[in-house]
Amino acid sequence: MTNEEAHSDTIDSTLAERRKIETTVYQPAEDSALLADAIHEQGRGRLLEVGTGSGWVATTTAADVDAVTEIVASDLNPHACHAAAQRAASSDDTTTPVSVIQGDLLTPFDANSFETVAFNPPYLPTDPDVEWDDWMEHALSGGPSGREVIEPFIDSLNRVLAPDGIGLVLVSSLAGYEEVTQYIETAGFEHSVVIEESYPFETLSVLTLRQQ
Repeated sequence: MTNEEAHSDTIDSTLAERRKIETTVYQPAEDSALLADAIHEQGRGRLLEVGTGSGWVATTTAADVDAVTEIVASDLNPHACHAAAQRAASSDDTTTPVSVIQGDLLTPFDANSFETVAFNPPYLPTDPDVEWDDWMEHALSGGPSGREVIEPFIDSLNRVLAPDGIGLVLVSSLAGYEEVTQYIETAGFEHSVVIEESYPFETLSVLTLRQQ
C-alpha cells in the first residue's frame, strides 16, 4: 500500500468512526481543544465561534478567557444550536454571556461586529460518491479538496471583523496547508501559527489571520 492509499484509508476510517458515534452534532475532539487553546492565548473582545457544534469551545472560552467580553456561537445545524444553547445555559462556570445563532458561516452578521472570529471548519476531503447528505456531512466534509467550506469563510471574514480584529482558523494538512495559506494571503490577510500538533497522517494548526 502506498502512503497516499494509507492516507485515504485513514480519512475513510475517520469518517466512518465519527459517524458511528455522532449522527447530528459534532462533539469535541483534538481539533476543538486546539482551537480553545488558541482562543485562550489570543481571543479578546466580542468573539464569534463559527460552527460551534456542541458549544464546548464557546462555553470553555466563556469560563476561562477573561479578555473575551461576549460570545456568539453559530452553526448551520439546528441540532447543534440547540445543544450549544443547552450547554451554555447549564454551565455553572461561565461568567461571559453566550448567545447562539443559527446561520450559514458569516452571512447572519453585520460588518465590523467582532474583535475575534474563530472557526474549526469541516476539512476532511470526501469523494462526492460517498457523501451522506446528513448533518454530520456538514460537520466533517470539506468536499473533494477539503477546502470547500474554509474558502468562502475566508472570503467573508474581513467584512465582519472590527478594525484590528483577528481570525483564528484551524487548518488541517489533509486539506492542503500550503493551498489554504496561499488562499489566505490572496484574500489580503497576514497569518501566523498560534499552536500546532501532529498526529499520524495529519498535522493540525491554528492560524491567526490579521488584515494587511
